[in-house]
Amino acid sequence: MHNVTLIKGDGIGPSIMDVAVKIINATGVKIAWEEADAGMAAFNKHGTPLPDETLASIDKNRIAFKGPLTTPVGGGFRSINVALRQKYDLYANIRPAKTWKGAQSKFDNVDIVVIRENTEGLYMGLEHYLTRQKDVAESLAVITKEGSKRIVEYAFKYAIDHGRKKITVCHKANILKFTSGLFLDTAIEVAKKYPDIEFNEKIIDATCMHLVMDPSQFDVIVTTNMFGDILSDLTAGLVGGLGLIPGANIGQEAALFEAVHGSAPDIAGKNLANPTAVIMAGMMMLNYLGETEAANKIKVAVEKIIASGEYVTPDLNPKSKAGTIEMGDAIIAAL
Repeated sequence: MHNVTLIKGDGIGPSIMDVAVKIINATGVKIAWEEADAGMAAFNKHGTPLPDETLASIDKNRIAFKGPLTTPVGGGFRSINVALRQKYDLYANIRPAKTWKGAQSKFDNVDIVVIRENTEGLYMGLEHYLTRQKDVAESLAVITKEGSKRIVEYAFKYAIDHGRKKITVCHKANILKFTSGLFLDTAIEVAKKYPDIEFNEKIIDATCMHLVMDPSQFDVIVTTNMFGDILSDLTAGLVGGLGLIPGANIGQEAALFEAVHGSAPDIAGKNLANPTAVIMAGMMMLNYLGETEAANKIKVAVEKIIASGEYVTPDLNPKSKAGTIEMGDAIIAAL
């Protein structure tokens, strides 16, 4: 029996999470789901976007399965996703992007994993105003050698475990010579320990250009926090969008699996949301738990349903009459 903290999230979160949980349960894996609140739903209910009860649940279970959360733009509370990553030191963010048969995309040969350092850089929240008028602001990016080393080590070990052949470190060391330079120098140092894995380095702007021209030249990309945030959305766009992309946040003692897209409040409750991203995040969670057979069954079933183009949400096939619930039922039948 696995104990998992379940955070359904905001907007479309509850509907897609209900489908994902139903599919995971249908594999026969025994999971005790402990539901907890976070985000706007928690703020409206408890007066805080991250209640103590939710943290206590994650503290106990050390694994969480989370739907999308709403983060206010500009004012309001800071990102709960960032807060959870920092609190539990979930230093490795993994986002695979692979071409789907049946999903519209401009390429048919994409198979890229972006591995992003998840706790440092500009997302540490070290920012403030420099004037009383609040017309000058400053943000500080912090990069450490130890943080850089462990994420690059993680990327190489991931490549070995998953049969990957090449790692590209993405940086801006030509301009940010201290912060990005430290990350690059550390990556080069780590790479020497893994001669069997091809290694190269690219500047962030060149990486973006090469990704949209010929993504087949990339295998595993490892990079810093903000660059990884941007690149993982770019790679999602290469294969059909964020509705198809799962995310994992891994630390030494805890892990969080999630949909990486937004909460889409405009279609909440309309049975329109594509549940693929969070279903595949559930698949990643099962692999993490050692339930590899069940994870593979979900992968095969989801691929089958998307390829058929019949029982899929309208974003995948505008002619389809199916919605979130129907797509989930079709995937269960395909199991």
